[in-house]
Amino acid sequence: MYKTARYINTAFLLAFVFLFASCGKDDPVPETPQLLPTTAQITDTVHYAANGMTAYNFTYTSKDPWGNTATLSGTITMSDALTTDDIAEGIMLYNHFTIYRADQCPSKGNLTEQAMIVGSRLITISPDYYGFGVTEDKPQAYCISQANAQAAVDALIEGRKLLSNMGYRWKDNLFNAGYSQGGQTAMAVVRLVSERYPDIHFTRTFAGGGSYDLPATYRRFVAIDRSAMPSTVISVMLAYNHFKGLGIPRDSMFTEPLLSHIDEWILSKNYTRAEIDNLVGSNDISTFITPTMMDTNSQYSTLMMQALDIDNICKGWTPRANENILLLHHTLDGAVPVENTLNLAAFLQQNGVNNVELMVNDFGSILGQPAHESGALVFINATKEWIGQHLGIGGW
Repeated sequence: MYKTARYINTAFLLAFVFLFASCGKDDPVPETPQLLPTTAQITDTVHYAANGMTAYNFTYTSKDPWGNTATLSGTITMSDALTTDDIAEGIMLYNHFTIYRADQCPSKGNLTEQAMIVGSRLITISPDYYGFGVTEDKPQAYCISQANAQAAVDALIEGRKLLSNMGYRWKDNLFNAGYSQGGQTAMAVVRLVSERYPDIHFTRTFAGGGSYDLPATYRRFVAIDRSAMPSTVISVMLAYNHFKGLGIPRDSMFTEPLLSHIDEWILSKNYTRAEIDNLVGSNDISTFITPTMMDTNSQYSTLMMQALDIDNICKGWTPRANENILLLHHTLDGAVPVENTLNLAAFLQQNGVNNVELMVNDFGSILGQPAHESGALVFINATKEWIGQHLGIGGW
């Protein structure tokens, strides 16, 4: 892996090269190519030789979780075999799963899924979300679905303009995908474009293992007093308390030793999800969450539930009837309860979305992995198979 030249002023360079290469002494001067106005700027270019892939890291103008104008970052990835003389098979908006360490976001090189996608000759656009990349000094908007959806849609819009200005072309295939937090974001993107972006239409959305119904998730975990990924429970509470301005004191939410180590374990962005779960030391929620938050009728718990319900993707919007969606969930998922997908599927059906493929099964343990991770492996295979058939490219 190595960094190549930076694209400081892509529009200017493209216009200059075009004129220099095409104009002879006696030739008429052609019109300057029409470049699309965009806020996106490439910050650096990274070539991944082992994957035959190039990543263009870029910044763009979007919104922070409070709705204020903010600069965010993301990554465009494509096969090295793809040039401006070719026509790519389409665009994939890929929404990343739960991350905590600062270097795990797409613009810092965490591109495992993108490396799988390049063989399809799709171009992938991946947002970092607020709290990573150029905003890594800020708390992450963990599972704030509306904020992450806005970051994703703006990355898609500005990323496509940037690609056009670089001379790339693609077929009219637009996919939207993500698993876990990425699944939640993918469906929040569907909600956002249905409400505000009539010109964006997805060929298909692939959403797996997502927390679409956070109030139901909260009630489930409190009832069984257990989560396979305690870090996610903690992070949801921290994010909603912070970005929704709930004002719940930390010592009313968390017990020791977690209480004294939140800044170090969670907010420092120095640890992975697995490392944080190990530091928390227990999957029993009552060992790190206060009795107040375990009581769904308490004042602070009610505040939290109300905030979670605002971002509930299983209610409060009207989906387009012609959406094409895959929903996948492992029935034994202990990190994101299967109720999330069942509730979302019921909501979509009630609102006239008929083209929903529902894959909800006990997929067993794949490669010795727990249910949530096993579901991710099934999700990747199902997504690749459908796209391959749709594009007519076979295995990739």
